[in-house]
Amino acid sequence: MGHLVLVKMNGASTMSPSTTSVATAPTTFAAMGLDPRIIEVLRADGITVPTDIQSQTIPDALAGRDVLGRGKTGSGKTLAFILPMLTRLAESASRAGNRPPRGLILVPTRELANQVRDVFASFGRVLGVRYATVYGGVGHRPQIDAIRRGADVIIACPGRLLDLMDQRQVRLDAIEVSVIDEADHMADLGFIKDVRAILDATPKRSQRLLFSATLDGAVADLVDRYLHDPVVREVDAEHSPVDDMVHHVLHVSHNDRFAVIADLCAAPGKCIVFTRTKHGAKRLAERLSQSGIPSIDLHGNLSQAARARNLAAYSDGRVSTLVATDIAARGIHVDDIKLVIHADPPAEHKAFLHRSGRTARAGAAGTVVTIMTDDQRRHVQGLTRQAGISPIITRTGPDGEILTQLAPGERTFSDAPVVVEAAPAPSRQPRPARPGRRPHDGPSRRDDRGPRTGSGPRDGQGPRDAGRTRDDRGPRTGSGPRDGQGPRDGTGSRGAQPSRGARDASGTGTGRGSGGGARDARGSWNSRDARGPRSDRGPGAGRGTNAGRGSRDSRRG
Repeated sequence: MGHLVLVKMNGASTMSPSTTSVATAPTTFAAMGLDPRIIEVLRADGITVPTDIQSQTIPDALAGRDVLGRGKTGSGKTLAFILPMLTRLAESASRAGNRPPRGLILVPTRELANQVRDVFASFGRVLGVRYATVYGGVGHRPQIDAIRRGADVIIACPGRLLDLMDQRQVRLDAIEVSVIDEADHMADLGFIKDVRAILDATPKRSQRLLFSATLDGAVADLVDRYLHDPVVREVDAEHSPVDDMVHHVLHVSHNDRFAVIADLCAAPGKCIVFTRTKHGAKRLAERLSQSGIPSIDLHGNLSQAARARNLAAYSDGRVSTLVATDIAARGIHVDDIKLVIHADPPAEHKAFLHRSGRTARAGAAGTVVTIMTDDQRRHVQGLTRQAGISPIITRTGPDGEILTQLAPGERTFSDAPVVVEAAPAPSRQPRPARPGRRPHDGPSRRDDRGPRTGSGPRDGQGPRDAGRTRDDRGPRTGSGPRDGQGPRDGTGSRGAQPSRGARDASGTGTGRGSGGGARDARGSWNSRDARGPRSDRGPGAGRGTNAGRGSRDSRRG
């Protein structure tokens, strides 16, 4: 592959000897060459100044270069790849029809796919660029239908996209721009093999944009194999802490652990609490809710609908405390999170940084609290040292003054149960009209016909009585004997049936015989008591003269 162009904005700059200097990054979106309609949407959303990663990567992406972007969580990577992709695809996006997609965005989790979709939708709607979201945990059919309606861009998790490729429901041979977001998280989840298979199905010379927090191991292999002469834009050191993020470690006893967490969560503002296990997240959310602190959980054991519902309730402020596993540590963007609590310190420092990155995003300030018990001291010290932070360590209890300093405000408790209703379904994208077909804007054909009545004849069926129902036809009467069953009476029941005869000694015959008891008028067997105890009947008795057949073993011989 070609050389790398590395621009490092925080820290020492590093460049390969064969590269030339890079022009100064533009300071406004308008100066980047984006579609003017995108600029209007950004202005309406109050976004006027690009972040470092956006100003460095968008011009290269618009120029058609392969880009490798590296930045800390919350640096604005999503807009850095969505805006240039939309600008490049917008020119031909209005052509409707059943055509293969031209853009692909790969993300590691369903939550991140939904968040990328939400950002994409606001711009794509204005530019006429259609999309389909593809991930597991939900049905295949709506996703297949969205692709068939002519999706320009697919936002997908690798596993489900491979499933649809194997079913020949999606083609990637017309992809012009591919994006791999959170590539290092893809590697952590074991998706690199799937990502390779997907990229192998795209044109070799198509544009590829890769964004990752780290560039080691499997991520470096993706860069070497699939990016052509990429330009690398790095806006922060690999594990640099955020300047506006304050780290505290609260050293507590095991018995005081829950009380300290509950006091912090009862303060005003949004709080996210991380646990190591799914069961721990569910149990802690239940205990907080029982203590009067409305809380919801987010983890892998929940269905996709429940995860989306809980995340929506937390995002819009209906519930202020979210208890989650590391599933919420990457790619989940919720505004105004003031406090992050590590109820269980993570296993390694990368997860620690990604968890902490849920606060202090886009220039805002935030506080990170790590709960440490006596047996976790050495582990927490190693985590903070590897993460490059120097936290403030305080030994405290449920009544410590440090708690009100970290989470100021009056503590509030509620006895009302937590009820999270399903969020409204996203509006369905209109299906494009086929060329030459007149658009239909009136009532449907069925509405034109009026209500269906029973008064008119049906083709081939003759006239039909208007008010006739089953009850008007009267009771069904017996119309004659049925073969071998005897006549029916006037009510349609058969009445008592005679014995159909006993089997002969060889076990053959046409009836069950009298040994099993005669049937009554309803066809049920009489009481077993009429046949006598089993000991009196001998083996095989009770079903005609079956005793004459002997035991099972003797018949086999």
